Amino acid sequence: MTEFMGELVGTMILIILGGGVIAGANLKHTKAEGSWVLITVAWGLAVAMGVYAVKQVSGAHINPAVTLGLATVGDFPWSKVPMYIVAQTMGAFIGASIVYFHYMPHWKDTEDKLAMRSVFCTDPAIRSPISNLVSEVIGTFVLVIGILFIGANEFTEGLNPLIVGLLIVAIGMSLGATTGYAINPARDFGPRLAHALLPIPGKGSSDWGYAWVPVIGPVIGGMYGGLFYEAIFKANMTGWFWISSLLIIALLFASMRVELKKVKAA
Repeated sequence: MTEFMGELVGTMILIILGGGVIAGANLKHTKAEGSWVLITVAWGLAVAMGVYAVKQVSGAHINPAVTLGLATVGDFPWSKVPMYIVAQTMGAFIGASIVYFHYMPHWKDTEDKLAMRSVFCTDPAIRSPISNLVSEVIGTFVLVIGILFIGANEFTEGLNPLIVGLLIVAIGMSLGATTGYAINPARDFGPRLAHALLPIPGKGSSDWGYAWVPVIGPVIGGMYGGLFYEAIFKANMTGWFWISSLLIIALLFASMRVELKKVKAA
């Protein structure tokens, strides 16, 4: 198996299991009773299984934000970044399409358009683009530094993917309730494209107006997570770290100003 196929297959497994649990929870007449705990645990296991499947082949990034974070700190060659991102996005699209076929009889009985779209992609609990962007930045920042400090520890052989899965569970339970924690551009964009193209009865809009948030947010958070780890954990404070820190602070203050203006206007 090539690295390209490794990332494609790993991301496909991630979305089959992750999108599958949301379909079971949201679509009508399934045997699953959905809950946030169920979804977060299943997504953690989905990540673990994707990593177990292809770690020895491609390193199992299965997430462009992870690929970019590792490239930013020199742990992954920039020349391979485009290939990995294409493979991850294709894998996510295929995985979402498989979920569609698996739940084929249930789409026609589901009238809630948001419930159907949620099987494929994320949406915010409260739509406020700058604040939603901040949520995705923070969630992905925690993901990348978490992966890096997990990798810096010694575990029994084969245990690391399970620990990474637990990290995903923790992020979902603690930080995921605002935006549905995409924390992965491919995980959102590939399935959102599948939602747009597949003949789902009464599916409604794919909400492309929001689609930039779960792409840009994780990219920023992933790259800053790598720079932060290098600066704080390894005492390698580059100029890019300081520039990025100032931009992150500016983004946080912009979010705060927007929300305070809403309070004053209410």
